[in-house]
Amino acid sequence: MKELMKGNEAIAEAAVRGGCRAFFGYPITPQNEIPEYMSWRLFEVGGTYVQAESEVAAINMVYGAAGAGARAMTSSSSPGISLKQEGISYICGARLPCVIVNMVRGGPGLGGIQPAQSDYFQATKGGGHGDYHLLVYGPSSVQECVDIMYNAFDVSDKYRVPVMILGDGMLGQIMEPVELPEFKDLSKLPRKPWATYGDNKGKDRQIVNSLLIEPDVLEAHCHLLEDTYKEIAKNETAFENYLCDDAEVVITAYGTVARIAKSAVNILREQGKKVGLLRPITLYPFPNDEFARVAKQDCVKTFVCTELSLGQMIEDVKLATGMIKPVKFFGRTGGNVMSPEDIVEYVNKEVY
Repeated sequence: MKELMKGNEAIAEAAVRGGCRAFFGYPITPQNEIPEYMSWRLFEVGGTYVQAESEVAAINMVYGAAGAGARAMTSSSSPGISLKQEGISYICGARLPCVIVNMVRGGPGLGGIQPAQSDYFQATKGGGHGDYHLLVYGPSSVQECVDIMYNAFDVSDKYRVPVMILGDGMLGQIMEPVELPEFKDLSKLPRKPWATYGDNKGKDRQIVNSLLIEPDVLEAHCHLLEDTYKEIAKNETAFENYLCDDAEVVITAYGTVARIAKSAVNILREQGKKVGLLRPITLYPFPNDEFARVAKQDCVKTFVCTELSLGQMIEDVKLATGMIKPVKFFGRTGGNVMSPEDIVEYVNKEVY
């Protein structure tokens, strides 16, 4: 049976059902419903909730809980995620699994509380220091948020890499019917041999650390991380191809903008225009192979990248397609959101 839920609350409930038992956060609009929901829901399942004194404290609490083997997460919005970047780099360096939710708001600076996608660079290129990446998802619906969050801890545990869910104010605030999954049986989860459970009973201690002083040791560690990212790209890359098989124009978009773009595609199809949509679901790893394949189709003449930014994902689109076909851009920023008709007007004016 489906339930009508707000995006932020659905994410929180899916996290609990997926095994989250420790949440550390700090309030910031437009994601406040996530920590608010967790503040009472986690206690019902024997979990731990802490409203930290700052975003910096919250991410370091995630480090500690994840290092001790707990399924831990945090959530925030753009400026708050910026404050967490040092801790995120430490977590990646220590190879600790966790989940981070960013409901993006307009920026730079404090900006505004309206939706934006201008954190794409920060999320996909590593917003902190060092050679690291997160596994980043860009869901487009509340149900997709639920599905991704429900399995996010499993994927994070598998690769020992943090998972980020990159949403925006629209996705967090809209209400949609969702089907919630059953609770995962945490008693069946495999033991984490690297975790600091504190039960070694006189054996060698487990040490979680990201400080590697010797250059050769650190280089080997960075190559280990790189190998992990390659494995993730091989196994976890996800995308949606909508009507691209005969498309002359391929619109690219992710998250909520992809929903708007899909409506624009349908309108343009009704007008007799051969237009499709190619949507990355994983923003890192980016679906390079699929973009390259579509770009090589003889029917494709142009790509149009649509974003709630001044153009960030477009760089990955250009790299993935090799620019063998032109890549145009249409975006809004500052919290403004384009309509399907805006995209239709742009395509008709600038492409056809």
